[in-house]
Amino acid sequence: MTTSSERPRSVTVLGSTGSVGCNTIDLIERQPDDFVVEALTAHRNVDLLAEQARRLGAKLAVIADPSCYGALQAALAGSGVEAAAGPEAVIEAAARPADWVMAAIVGAAGLAPTLAAIRRGAMVALANKEVLVCAGALVMEEAARHGAKLLPVDSEHNAIYQVFDAAQPDAIDRIVLTASGGPFRELSYDAMGHVTPEQAVKHPNWLMGAKISIDSATMMNKGLELIEAYHLFQLADDRIDIVVHPQSIVHGLVVYRDGSVLAQLGSPDMRTPIAYTLAWPKRMAAPTKRLDLAALAQLTFQAPDDRRFPALRLARAALQQGGGAPTILNAANEIAVHAFLEREIGFLDIARIVERTLEALGATVLSTLEDVHQYDREARRLASGYVGSGGRARAI
Repeated sequence: MTTSSERPRSVTVLGSTGSVGCNTIDLIERQPDDFVVEALTAHRNVDLLAEQARRLGAKLAVIADPSCYGALQAALAGSGVEAAAGPEAVIEAAARPADWVMAAIVGAAGLAPTLAAIRRGAMVALANKEVLVCAGALVMEEAARHGAKLLPVDSEHNAIYQVFDAAQPDAIDRIVLTASGGPFRELSYDAMGHVTPEQAVKHPNWLMGAKISIDSATMMNKGLELIEAYHLFQLADDRIDIVVHPQSIVHGLVVYRDGSVLAQLGSPDMRTPIAYTLAWPKRMAAPTKRLDLAALAQLTFQAPDDRRFPALRLARAALQQGGGAPTILNAANEIAVHAFLEREIGFLDIARIVERTLEALGATVLSTLEDVHQYDREARRLASGYVGSGGRARAI
């Protein structure tokens, strides 16, 4: 990727032990002369974090859980890699002088570190959709103020970014996000009431972490992506469509005013969008399976079923309501997904708890990051109460 006159790109990976983080590490290791690793962070996976830091010669490794600090220090002893722990240390890692930062910390916990990278004008590969869901307008304002470059990593937004003519936004009629439909795309509504966490995390096309896999099964991931796309591409919500595409080959489309439709296609492998951002504005090799369209034979599309997947309706309503509604949506969903994974509620209760939390908090105004934190805390408190009151046993 680099030429003899270019220096290697310095990189930091926030969330290096998750699925996106591991795929990022894989690409970096395939072209080691092109990258220098500044920092790696993880939540609790000390062994993998230490192993990655040693292999890549990272300057810093941070574990978010302070109780794991001693274990990390021991695992890195003699390596020359600096160890640190705690949420503040993660933020400090993001603020270190790396050219490129992968923001792959799952959930609202990724907001503060991502903002730290944005505020120093870094190139930020955004894999954490909750950052824009919780604080989209504020994050975009900060990026513009500090000259940061936001590069979407979600396969759908990355696909649209690749075919979106930013120089002619008036020429664009709408954009289309595709959804696989998850493992329950053809399951009846009643049957979904009895699915288990093990069934829900088995995505038919993608290998992802548990939380993201559950979001795919409820299609909340597509609702969150709708909100993210609204901020990334500055289009009204009625110009952002969602279609179910079970094969996960067409990742996103841009519809132009003249009737042209540009689409990005690729095998369902997160290393493709990660590689696009890692080498941007150039392109780098990625070990992804090449498409054989003749072997695929056909690609199918259908409208999503809002009755069986109410998360889509809830997300669009939250976007239209504005204020703190998207923050509340995300926080309640995180609580409900965790409760489902812990078998405290049923699958259908996830959306019910989210809806009840949104209704309880009503209209809100969001002006500052403190507002974001306030609505996030209040939504988590309420949603936890709904879980504790027997979310599985009663229709919420």
